[in-house]
Amino acid sequence: MSERADPKARQNSWLSTSRLTWWAFAAICLVVFGVALWLVGNAARDKALVTLSEQTEIDANLNTALLRRVLERQRAVPLILSKDKELADALSSHDPAASERLSRKLETLAEGTQAAVIYLVDLDGKAISASNWRDTDSFVGRDYNFRPYFKAALENGEAEYFALGNVSLRPGLYISRRVDGPNGPLGAIVVKLSFDELEKVWNQTGRPTFVVDDRGIVLITSIPSWRFLTIGRLGGDEIDAIHASLQFGDASLTPLPLSIKPLDGDQAVLVDAVVPGSSRNTEFIAIHSAVPTTPWQMYSLAPLRPQIDAAVREARLLTFIVLASLATLVGYLLRRKQKIAARIADAQRRQVELEKSVVERTEDLMKARDRLEAEIGERLKTETVLQGVQQDLVHANRLAILGQVAAGVAHEINQPVATIRAFADNARTFIDRKNLDAAAENLQEIAGLTERIGTITGDLRALARKGHRPSEPVELGQVITGALVLLRSRFSGRMDQIHMQLPPPDLCVVGHAIRLEQVLINLFQNALEAVEGMGQDGHIDVRIEERRDTVIVSVSDNGPGIAPNIRENLFIPFNTSKEKGLGLGLVIVKEILADYGGGISVDSAPHGTVFHLEFRKA
Repeated sequence: MSERADPKARQNSWLSTSRLTWWAFAAICLVVFGVALWLVGNAARDKALVTLSEQTEIDANLNTALLRRVLERQRAVPLILSKDKELADALSSHDPAASERLSRKLETLAEGTQAAVIYLVDLDGKAISASNWRDTDSFVGRDYNFRPYFKAALENGEAEYFALGNVSLRPGLYISRRVDGPNGPLGAIVVKLSFDELEKVWNQTGRPTFVVDDRGIVLITSIPSWRFLTIGRLGGDEIDAIHASLQFGDASLTPLPLSIKPLDGDQAVLVDAVVPGSSRNTEFIAIHSAVPTTPWQMYSLAPLRPQIDAAVREARLLTFIVLASLATLVGYLLRRKQKIAARIADAQRRQVELEKSVVERTEDLMKARDRLEAEIGERLKTETVLQGVQQDLVHANRLAILGQVAAGVAHEINQPVATIRAFADNARTFIDRKNLDAAAENLQEIAGLTERIGTITGDLRALARKGHRPSEPVELGQVITGALVLLRSRFSGRMDQIHMQLPPPDLCVVGHAIRLEQVLINLFQNALEAVEGMGQDGHIDVRIEERRDTVIVSVSDNGPGIAPNIRENLFIPFNTSKEKGLGLGLVIVKEILADYGGGISVDSAPHGTVFHLEFRKA
């Protein structure tokens, strides 16, 4: 009996020890899991808070830059209009017809600049012209003498004032400039800037954004119900003064439904706020920064809970997976040790299970092999299709290159062809008059122009294959004269807008005469088109500066300038602001100058553009 009981006792003891081991292992796992998840959650929250703060700061900087861009664009309008002689004449004459013409002009300008309204006020504070003169709530004839922006503009020359419109009842920023005459101030031009589109952009982000003035009053906001509320509480006297000025109408000027808690850093704060559509407080991180050129502050809010909870949840899940893997590994090793102790008793059973496992694994491998063969077949089919697509892309690329060359030819030979037509008409007239010598001269000019067209097409081919045309000393004065001759046929009657400084007769540059004429034709033509419609007010200046090794030719006009988005890619093919332009002229100009060691640069502003051409001195 003792021999049979002893193995049984040992078995019971082993089972008891095994249970205690597993209970101890489970208790340790619970403690380690709990402590690790708590520590990781706190660390993830801190890191997510820093990341969210950085992202919100980037959003705040972008919103501030967008607001500043809107402000700077509209500030230029009253500055330019205050120098307009037509405004001064309308204020001086008080002619109703002149005021109506000016209203039409302001209406067009408001549509182009996206200003809410532009209006002109005389010294008595009465609006004599306005862009909304057709509307039922037109500003024409209304008295604005009580508005601070009107008085400040007369006293200081300019003013900016955010207020609620007393006619439109819509908020906006009033930017005013004084209009001066020979004997002193005549009145003020006022541009009202509405921020509706900007607020829509902010609202689409889903993150509350608002701007406050130096008194803490909300002026611009993505949440309309927050407008004219305040950060903090204003004094009773201050509120009465604001109501008396009618700056914000009858707005209550009550505090915003939020509380602010300090956070590490100069700009970041925690905000508890009630936003529309939510029945409880939402916690935000807020970044506030100054809006340049204004006394305003920009506040950008980002909700904390979704981002923080997601970061904590992700960190804890990852930690749980890692710990669970480690616990599984330890449990597996522990279990393996116990199995080794019991393996002697069930060796036969394990042998059967092993054989079964081998069979299942072999079946899996065979299935995997079949799947791999199928994938190889699919990849071969895909490779065949890809080769066909590549051939199609090569063909499409060739067609695109042919299109570019054709467009370049059409652009560059337009001017010589027009001049050939003019010379041909003159030759026919001279032949009809029996003046054969003059007709022969015209035909000789036509022959020269056909040679020019051949040179131009050769340049376009060189542009594609980086070809080069031999250089030689060329008199700069003859190049300029030749370019002007070709332009007279198209711009007849407008050539007096070009004010020319002719170079010395012996001043020569490196290049080829026809190619350099092509450069100047492009620049003169662009300048003439820029001042088109300005009449006698349009002028083009051509200046020549001789340096030690180079000659600088500057071509400037007083046209409207080049838009920034066009100027950034000015020398890229097919980039143009003209409705019928091809965007190849300046590309070819740059290529020709580069062939002869020169270069081109441009300076542009709303009041004109200057191109600087650099030639190597021969």
